Amino acid sequence: MDSDLDEHLRAAFRDKLRLLLPAELRGRTVPARDAATLLPSTRVLLKRRELAEVEQELQSQREEFRQRMERLAQRREQLARREEEQRDVVLKYDAFLKAAAARRERALLRAGQERARAGAEAARLHRELEGLLQHRERLARRLRSLRRFGDYLRDALASMGQFQDVPAMLVHFGVLAEARAALAQEAEAGQEQVAQGRARLQRCQEEMSTEILSASNELAQLHTRLEAARQDVLRWESCWANVQSTATQKTLQLGQIKLAVLNLFQLCTTQLRIPMDVALEDTKAQLDMLLLCMRGLANICATGRHPPRHRGARLSWSQEQPLGTPGCSQG
Repeated sequence: MDSDLDEHLRAAFRDKLRLLLPAELRGRTVPARDAATLLPSTRVLLKRRELAEVEQELQSQREEFRQRMERLAQRREQLARREEEQRDVVLKYDAFLKAAAARRERALLRAGQERARAGAEAARLHRELEGLLQHRERLARRLRSLRRFGDYLRDALASMGQFQDVPAMLVHFGVLAEARAALAQEAEAGQEQVAQGRARLQRCQEEMSTEILSASNELAQLHTRLEAARQDVLRWESCWANVQSTATQKTLQLGQIKLAVLNLFQLCTTQLRIPMDVALEDTKAQLDMLLLCMRGLANICATGRHPPRHRGARLSWSQEQPLGTPGCSQG
């Protein structure tokens, strides 16, 4: 049983060693020992030593693998940096190529524009040359046509004898022509000023006529309003005179009425011996007293007898209150 277990463990360790050990160590074999001659503790020690050797070998393999992975990571970082640098270089080169292409296109465009401008300038100069040649031909024709005038000016110079040469004579006549033109211009300016003054005068006359017409219309309206106001004043003055006349008449009538009432009041009070305790200016109280006296006389006439008289007797205020008049004594 123990031998089978030992063989199984040994086979398992051997397989692991084959898997973990490098290729140059896989062909080697562990020397077999006689299991029957070894003690169990020895076998355990052997197993432990084998395990320690296997662990040491595994540790060395792990350390080597870790170092390889670190070198691989460093290699990857270097490759990444190189790729980044290569990418930057490629981008810079692409930008350089694009800039070079743009500069080349601009240079070609400028060259084309320069050629176009040069062609346009050459065409313009050619046209100017043709124009100058045509102008020269026209001047030659004009010179040939004016040659007879030169002969005429020389003959005039010879006949006049006032000038030294033809240019001096032409300068003199040119000054005269300029003076004439200046005078004509001044005359034209004067005529324009005169025309402007006439136009301003006409406008002023029209404005004055318009203002005079409006003032006349306003004056006529004011005259009309003045006449209407005068008519209103006369009408109101006549009305005021009528009112004053009517007031005067009414005042006279009122004075006559007051005087008549006073006379009647005095007559009644004297005849009937009624004491006069009413003021002379109180016409209303006098009329009330007269009314009471008239009623008393009417009652006397109706009954046919004279009521008993008492000197100083007066109607009580309570008896005469329904009549609405102040009381007086009955005679």
